[in-house]
This record gives sequence, structure tokens and C-alpha cells, in this order.
Amino acid sequence: MEKLIDCMQEAAMYITSRVGSEPISIGMVLGSGLGGLADELEDAVAISYKDIPHFPVSTVFGHKGRLVVGILEGKRVMCMQGRFHFYEGYGMDQVVFPIQVMHAMGINQLLVTNAAGGVNESFKPGDLMLITDHIKLIAETPMRGPNYDSLGERFFDMTSAYDKGLCALAREVSGSLGLTLQEGTYMFFAGPAYETPAEIRAARVLGADAVGMSTVPESIAASHMRMKVLGISCITNMAAGILDQPLNHAEVMETSNQVKEAFTSLVRSVTKAWPV
Repeated sequence: MEKLIDCMQEAAMYITSRVGSEPISIGMVLGSGLGGLADELEDAVAISYKDIPHFPVSTVFGHKGRLVVGILEGKRVMCMQGRFHFYEGYGMDQVVFPIQVMHAMGINQLLVTNAAGGVNESFKPGDLMLITDHIKLIAETPMRGPNYDSLGERFFDMTSAYDKGLCALAREVSGSLGLTLQEGTYMFFAGPAYETPAEIRAARVLGADAVGMSTVPESIAASHMRMKVLGISCITNMAAGILDQPLNHAEVMETSNQVKEAFTSLVRSVTKAWPV
């Protein structure tokens, strides 16, 4: 058995030993400023990343760096309170390892969230955006290297990386809540520097509506394993050059906190309606 599969199984066995073997319906990756939802789970068990075999450790301010399993709106879910980023120095394979562990534990549905910069000039800070597609132009990819046939095919389809049925569900739920849910394409940049105004102009020409430094690697790995993915971005700021003001992480966190109630309401309602 190859090393990756061994590591996945070892991590999955440890997590199961802590949370029990009851099936988990949905995996969730909670991005910058959005991790508070995991604190609302019922019958929750929290595990620090540093305690899980082979897991990296989150280094970003605002990311608690732990896995939380519990009940949300009647569904048993696993939440990542903080994720791993390429810019932290981790390889793409390390960035997506938790998603592969989720799959090893029988989780086949994934919610990914992030804080993003708005490229579409009709957006405003505090908007929530349904991710309908993504753009990744940097060469590095989490599926580079040996392919593990037990996980997925060497060459796999990304036409519906963000599941159309789950996107329809998110639209329906947001409408019932009276929330405006923007939609668009998320473009992945490596970071940690924010994009330049010229890069944002290029991103707009290419069809991006928002930019960020996460989510796409996880979505690629999930697609490789045929997991159904729903992605939601919190537009925390307008991207470089649009408002002619400097960007900073404090603004990202502040806007995330301001929109936390709407985001939490949307995720809770989507989870309640999520078919499992």
C-alpha cells in the first residue's frame, strides 16, 4: 500500500478513535473569519490539528487550527476551523490532505468557504458569492505525481467541479432567507501578497469575479475523488486598484465578522436542506 494511503488511513483511524464511527454526512472547510460556525455544533468533539497524524498545522491569524465534529441542523458534520495554504510553505499535497482524510472516512460531500477580494465591480464588501467555477493559472497542482487509482482517475473531469445540484440548493435557500447571493468565478492566486491592480485587471478580462489564496486546491482534490462540492466566498474587500486604497488582513477579518450572521444563517439552512 502506497505511503499516501497509509497516511490517510492512519489519520482517519485516529480521528475516528476520538469522534466515534457514526457516519459523517458533510465536510466543511471554514475560511478566514468564518470558523465560528464550528463553535455552534452540538455534541461536538474538537481535535487540534497538531494531534492528528500527518496533519499540517495552520499558521494564519484567525484560524483556530482544529477539526470539530458534531451535529448541525440534524446532520453530522466535520468542520475544519482553519485550512492550510500553499503560501504557508506547504506543498499542494499537504494542503489537500485533510480532504483526502475526509474521503477516507466516508465523507463524499464538501462545503468550502473563503474570504475573497471582489473583482466584479457590481459586488460590494460583505456580499456572499456562490462559486460556480474557478480559474487556476499557477502550474502547481495537488494531483501532481503518482496517481492513486483507489482515489480517482489519472485524468479526471472538472466540468462540474462545483456541483450544479448543490448550487441550485444554495440559490433556493438564499432566496427563502431573503439573502442576496452573488454568483461567479473564483480565481486562485498563490499569495501571500495581495494581487496588483494589473493582475486584477487581467483577472477580470479572464472572467474572474473574485480572487483568493485558497479553496481551489481542495476543490481539485475533491473532484479527483468524485466528491460533491459547494463553494461560497465572503467578499471581504474590493480587489486591488478598484477603490484605490491599500489592502490588509485586518479589513478581511473585520468584514468577515460583520457578515458572520448572514453567512451562518445561509450555511445552517443549506445544511438543513442538504440531501444526504
